[in-house]
Formats: sequence, C-alpha cells, structure tokens
Amino acid sequence: MNSYPEIIKKVCLENEDFVVFTAENRAVVRDLPPILGDRFIDVGITEQNMIGMAAGMALRGRKPICHALTNFLLFRAYEFIRNDVGIPCLPVKLSGWIPGFLSDGNGPTHQSLEDVGIMRLIPEMQVFCPSDNEDMCMMLETIWNSPYPSYIRVNPRPAMIAHKEKFEIGKAEILFKGNDITFLVYGFLLEEVLKAKEIIESKGFSVGIMNMRSLNPIDEEAILDLTKNTSNIVIVEDHFHVGGLYSIVSEILTKNQKTMPIIPINMGKRWFKPGLLSEVLEYEGFTGNKIAEKVLTNI
Repeated sequence: MNSYPEIIKKVCLENEDFVVFTAENRAVVRDLPPILGDRFIDVGITEQNMIGMAAGMALRGRKPICHALTNFLLFRAYEFIRNDVGIPCLPVKLSGWIPGFLSDGNGPTHQSLEDVGIMRLIPEMQVFCPSDNEDMCMMLETIWNSPYPSYIRVNPRPAMIAHKEKFEIGKAEILFKGNDITFLVYGFLLEEVLKAKEIIESKGFSVGIMNMRSLNPIDEEAILDLTKNTSNIVIVEDHFHVGGLYSIVSEILTKNQKTMPIIPINMGKRWFKPGLLSEVLEYEGFTGNKIAEKVLTNI
C-alpha cells in the first residue's frame, strides 16, 4: 500500500466501522462511493455539518475520516471541532489538504499557517505532519485506529529520503545526529532541510535532522536530549511564529528549566505571497540555500 487512496480503501474494507466524509474534496477518494455505498458521505461545501455528522456517528461507535481543504476544514468548522469532537474526545479523524505552503498559488484566505497552533489547543487532539507520501503511508492506519481525535496535514509529495524508523505516535524520527546543529522540521520542508544540511556540512559543521512527524503528542525526550548532544537547534516550519513547533519546543525547554540557542525559521506574523511552490520557497526564504544561509549567519 503506497498511497492515501489505497490505504483508506483497505482500512474501510477491513472494518465496517469506518465512514468516509468529504466536503466536496473528492479527488483523493473518488473511487470510494461505489465501494462504500452509504458509508461514503459528501456533505457539499458545509464543513460544519460534516463535523457535526461525524461526531454523531462517532458517538455510535463509527470511525469517521473527514476530508476538506485545510483552511475550510479547520477554520470554518472550528467551533464544531472544539465542541462536538474535542470536548467529548471522539475519534473523528481530520485530513487536511493543501496545508501551509502546499496551498502555494492561493491567497491568505486559503492558507493555513496557524493550523498546528489551533489544533493543539484542543485537549487530546493529536496532530501529525508527515514529511512525504512514504512517511504519511506509514502513519495512516495507526492514526485512524487511535481512540483520540486527530488532525493530519496530508502530504502526497514523493519521498526524498528513505524512512527507516517505524512510525509511533509521540515519537520523532531521528534521521541524522549532529553535534553542532540539529534541524527540527515537519512536513514537506524536510526536502529543503536535506539540501541545507549538505551546504552547512560543506562548511565543516556536524548537522542532525529530526523529522517531527508527531507534533501532539510530541517526543519531549528527544527534544531534551538535544540540550546535551547538540549546540544549536534550528526549527523550520511553514507556520506562524506563534503556536507551532517553535512554541512547542520553547514550552518544553521552559518547563524543564533548560536553555539553549534556537534559530526559528518560520513565517513570523504574516501570510506568504502566492505563486508556484518553487517561487514561494524562493521569495519567502525557505529553499535549501536560503535556509543554510540563515543558519550560517546566526550560529
């Protein structure tokens, strides 16, 4: 099984408790209606209704998986996610499409640069950000079988590196260890961080990378180990400065009374300028070259 459609089909055929919802976001699940029959529900452009219906089904033992563009899924339906799913802690699964920079050509109304922040504010809401299609496919069945509500940043981009570590909720994937610098990154920006690593290593530095595929819960132990094993943390994310991985790491270090240099590379307090993805990365400073330049300037 090497794609989202294949895995969701397998899971649904093996367990009749699964129900698939979409809010006119059928592209990835287009083959399911004739297979699932009345277990496939397209609510149209009514994300609030979708979450309310999914919560009702979850109360009756079903396992709903909901699909929509991330900005509409989370922001339009946030009250329903919080009240109907979060408060009773129901196992409703939220699959958000074109998150972060992956909404490249769309303006601010279609961008989701605060999704991690608002989702992790809901108690027991699990948050996952796979780095690529291979990473995502390793995660899906575990996430969908978790008894907790969850949100995943769907990422079908091809893998730039082999993932050898089995996915476990709450665990980071340690791709490389480095004594001088360790990157903490999630989502497709791992592609650019791998390029930055090569550039920085060519300058004589030892560089590590941790794929933070599970953001809530997060691998607190792995983060605290960095205070002993590396000199600088670099956090790269297509998210606002507040609420995302930078905030999470800062909270963990503060709670444990630890300090160390952190270089945050994020969108600060602004949305990004739309364009082709390559243009967005170049303009906003998230290419491998520009990430490396920022790091070398600040260490």
